[in-house]
Amino acid sequence: MVGTAAINKSPDLAKGVFACNWIPSPTTTPNSHLKMLQLKSILNVVDNSGAIWAECIRVLHGGKYARIGDEIVVVVNKAKSNAVAAASGIPKVKKGDVRHALVVRARKETLRPDGRYIRFDDNACVLLNKQGEPLGTRVLGTVAGELRQKRWMKLLSLAPKVI
Repeated sequence: MVGTAAINKSPDLAKGVFACNWIPSPTTTPNSHLKMLQLKSILNVVDNSGAIWAECIRVLHGGKYARIGDEIVVVVNKAKSNAVAAASGIPKVKKGDVRHALVVRARKETLRPDGRYIRFDDNACVLLNKQGEPLGTRVLGTVAGELRQKRWMKLLSLAPKVI
């Protein structure tokens, strides 16, 4: 719910007509786009590294919250079976592995410089190796265009669609 509406039943209004006063909720304040992902947030892993879900255990580079384009440390909660990962030639990722990841989508709306807000249906990340490169060779689904400002061109080239 983006905001609430207060309905006035004023005697000077005609019968059946209501005046609606818009009362913004705390989530629609100008800085509401800052609080996105934090400790214990669950993310979908959208690369072909073998992981399915991951849980954020640390936000890197200071701050309490991670935004799109930020690096986080995750623990893999659910992974594909080793046979599937080995057959595709991808580095194996097991349940319980601790990895670095990059946030590529967030459910919390993000304010763009032109005044538009963008929001995705899920929280998603891509796993990174020790050199900071993507662990998988494919990115599934769309990624946010904010990655361009953070210099993640490799991920943008792997993604099928950038919004």
